[in-house]
Amino acid sequence: MSKSHVRVYLDDDLQPVVDHELPTALTLDTRKLADGPHRLIIRAEDHSGAEGVEEIPFHVQNGPGIIVSGLRPGSTRRGELHLTVDAFSTDDPFDPRRAEARSSIPVWVWVMCLFVVAWAVFYAGRMWDVPAQYRDTPTYGPPPAQAAPATTPR
Repeated sequence: MSKSHVRVYLDDDLQPVVDHELPTALTLDTRKLADGPHRLIIRAEDHSGAEGVEEIPFHVQNGPGIIVSGLRPGSTRRGELHLTVDAFSTDDPFDPRRAEARSSIPVWVWVMCLFVVAWAVFYAGRMWDVPAQYRDTPTYGPPPAQAAPATTPR
């Protein structure tokens, strides 16, 4: 009987990245890979010779992240197209002007803001309507009449 072992392949390479006995550990340096989609194929063989295969697709992005505003994938456009493109990297120094992507505020944010303002107006309006049982209390009732100062006869 042979010992259990594993072979790990990257993308369509015929040469394995790792060919070790089990259990094993693997360190894959993605800085040596091109940005984009990749596949890791693991072939393990047990002591009886039965083989199992696992394929794991993954995406490498060592370069800066790119954000494009003004065009969605699969959209149809005509005329002039105005885009905003920005790229961010963890190695870039922090610049507060570039901390957030410049894009329009989504409609759902405006709807939520309108809902909050409408609720605040409704709530403030309800505060003017004093319940009948409290109308004549010192808190909500009219101020008491000022009594004229008593004069003493001379």
